[in-house]
Amino acid sequence: MKMLICNDGSEQGERAVKLGAAIAVGCQAEVTLLGIVEAEGGSAELLESLGRGQALLQQSGIRAELITKAGDPVQEIVTRTRETHFDLVVVGAVRKGVRGPFWMSSKTYRLIKEIAPPVLSVAGKGTTLKRVLICSGGKQYIDKAVRLTGQIARGTGASATLLHVMPDPPAIYAHMPRMEESVSRLLGSHSELGLNLRREKEALEAAGVLTEVRLLHGPVLESILNETRSNSYDLVVTGSALNRGLTTYMLGDISRELINHLDCAILVVRGEAGSRDVYTRFRHWLGRG
Repeated sequence: MKMLICNDGSEQGERAVKLGAAIAVGCQAEVTLLGIVEAEGGSAELLESLGRGQALLQQSGIRAELITKAGDPVQEIVTRTRETHFDLVVVGAVRKGVRGPFWMSSKTYRLIKEIAPPVLSVAGKGTTLKRVLICSGGKQYIDKAVRLTGQIARGTGASATLLHVMPDPPAIYAHMPRMEESVSRLLGSHSELGLNLRREKEALEAAGVLTEVRLLHGPVLESILNETRSNSYDLVVTGSALNRGLTTYMLGDISRELINHLDCAILVVRGEAGSRDVYTRFRHWLGRG
């Protein structure tokens, strides 16, 4: 694994380095530490912070390349990821509207949409991983996220929960009785959802990760937020659609809302489904497919 860990010298940036270092040690990753100064006068603090991060990695046997840049942080990271392949990019983040580091949620979201590698956005005070929540839509576009999460969870000794939220039906079908689906019945079924969730669970367990599956009913975003806050997950994993303008706007993007609302690390892995697949899922949800 090749990792790019980004730091602006701030307190949150240092937390991102610590969590990134824990993952790098567990996965025996090759690491590049990228320090970016956006405002004048911050270079001394940044160099001190980068030095601490480099020493932390060296103590665990990980040698890190050290690079410093000045300018727009998003553009510097975009440039770096275009020049060199990385399997994971780690950044520090604070929730939208909170003063602090440059990694406001809007910039984190912009970065997610502009670079190809998965982005680990580190918010809150946690610097270790024990419990991971994977938000599965029950489709194959989440497979890449499951593979990467399995590698990270195995390396850090974390357990995983696969969460699938079954949205409430459109209002015109609200009068129809809802069938309650048990996890065991679903995983034993031959439905597309059951087969995909079972495959995801088996992939994680094959990587040596203790895994459970949870099913919830209700609004997707609200259900994920409630599950995360009530069970103290250290990392939430979600997929993200490619940036396709109107399609993304119409369907919304759960990853953006999670970044805006959660004070924990969030891993966003781009799905590989084509625009036709997204449209087909949307038509099916409306009952036209």
